[in-house]
Amino acid sequence: MQTLLSGPESAALCGVSPVTVRNWKRRGLITPDGLDERGRPLYSQLTIARAEARTRQRASRAAA
Repeated sequence: MQTLLSGPESAALCGVSPVTVRNWKRRGLITPDGLDERGRPLYSQLTIARAEARTRQRASRAAA
């Protein structure tokens, strides 16, 4: 079974702020893979890694 991470844990994993993770969710780049006991979204490492890669890819294209 995969480990699910909170928004702040996900942010720390990829070196971004928790606000960035919330923005990814708001923009539809990620969807929660589960909810914690208080109804807060949880994400898999794969979900977060994919969003980070897409974001960095877009940023590098914009800079080119």
